[in-house]
Amino acid sequence: NKMIEEAHRASGTIDDLLELSRIELDGQRVREEVNLSAVLGEAAGRHRLQAETLGVQLCIGEVASVSLEADGLQLVSAVSNLIDNAVKYSDVGDKVRITADVVESWVEIEVADQGIGIPARDLDRIFERFYRVDRARSRETGGIGLGLAIVRHVATNHGGRVRVVSREGEGSTFTLCIPLAVDTRSDSPMERS
Repeated sequence: NKMIEEAHRASGTIDDLLELSRIELDGQRVREEVNLSAVLGEAAGRHRLQAETLGVQLCIGEVASVSLEADGLQLVSAVSNLIDNAVKYSDVGDKVRITADVVESWVEIEVADQGIGIPARDLDRIFERFYRVDRARSRETGGIGLGLAIVRHVATNHGGRVRVVSREGEGSTFTLCIPLAVDTRSDSPMERS
């Protein structure tokens, strides 16, 4: 059982490294019309069994009915990583809520949990590659600290950003902001922010 567990951990690490490399190399190459509801549904579907096993309730709330020009695989990967973290760092009976809305010319995808939260001293570093807030829990939860780096790269590839609000013991809310349309002018929404 221990060997199988370690093999799954190694496989997950390799998958994360390959995913980050692919996202860094692909940049903005694949653009298509992507349905926001489908992205959230696919990302949540990847974690339903994990959530049920851990006793965490996964809820998709209101989702704006919109399509956007984006790399669908990258968006699914980013939202999936946010959901994965939210589920892993939640306790039995907690809820993870996924919503999406249009705010001006941005799509804002929000993943909120009621989990352990992130200490204020770590908030500036959580999007760095290989950074782990709590190394003691890293063996328990798996992964090597690449999930949020992937999210940041996806946001950057789309001219967007990611932000987090968190308090220890009260949970975290991550918001992935992606522009509705690609802006090729020099004063892109990212630069005006």
